Amino acid sequence: MSASVRIAAAQYPVSEPAHWQAVDTQLESWVAEAARAGAQLLVFPEYAAMSLAALFPPAVRGDLQAQLQALQELHADYRSLHRRLAQQYHLYILAGSFPLRVGEVYRNRAELFAPSGTSGWQDKWTMTRFETEQWGISAGRQLKVFDTALGRIGINICYDVEFPLLARAQVEAGAELILAPSCTDTTAGYWRVRLGAQARALENQCVVVQAPLVGDAPWSPAIDINVGAAGIYAPPDRGLPDDGLIACGEWNRPQWLHAEIDPQRLLAVRENGQVFNHRDWSLQPGLTTMPVVEVEPLR
Repeated sequence: MSASVRIAAAQYPVSEPAHWQAVDTQLESWVAEAARAGAQLLVFPEYAAMSLAALFPPAVRGDLQAQLQALQELHADYRSLHRRLAQQYHLYILAGSFPLRVGEVYRNRAELFAPSGTSGWQDKWTMTRFETEQWGISAGRQLKVFDTALGRIGINICYDVEFPLLARAQVEAGAELILAPSCTDTTAGYWRVRLGAQARALENQCVVVQAPLVGDAPWSPAIDINVGAAGIYAPPDRGLPDDGLIACGEWNRPQWLHAEIDPQRLLAVRENGQVFNHRDWSLQPGLTTMPVVEVEPLR
């Protein structure tokens, strides 16, 4: 990050849209609000795309496999909507992740859209029990870092941020910011993701952004209950919050959480902090081989 970056993390509410225009209107309203506040990067939650299943007849939206199949028909429109908004409002948007069919399997895919209209994607690496045992979502195996005008960005989708080697590999590939979109149905689940995100910020001396899905959707077997609060986390050290908490949202309330990140403060901590977590990572015994990271330009 060469200059300060204004980030907006969404505590985005599940909804029950009756038609596509309702989806378009809600999302544009949120993007416009964040843009007016000066945000340059918007982060939407894991599985925010699942509200689209409300557009289907009850027999489809009540069946997990039928949902997955039907959602594929909406993927192109979903991507086009986010691309248009990123271009129109001149900002980066991490779209809510989408269960996308890739070949013979489904992946939990989050796509980052640039103001130019270009985009790149990151699939979730580590599946939860629900995703594998009940939904049939498969793990991705491409780990990426996006080289943007705001700096290099990595994405850890929800459960992924609870595992240190993924974020570490991205940081070693130059990531200064890790985005952690999440979807959790219990308070314990929220805290697992939050504690993982704060640990990644600590050990890599970087900023991690958590953006949760919130609210209830009793009509949906996938996103029926969603709890959490957005958070923007830093390493606790000189010039940064003592608790590592740059900002935190109000529990379960639909809202944007805004923060301005000064990359010079992070650089100062890495170079002259009270501790050197980023530098001293290699001192750990028995480190395994790091995942390979692809660096993609996204400007």
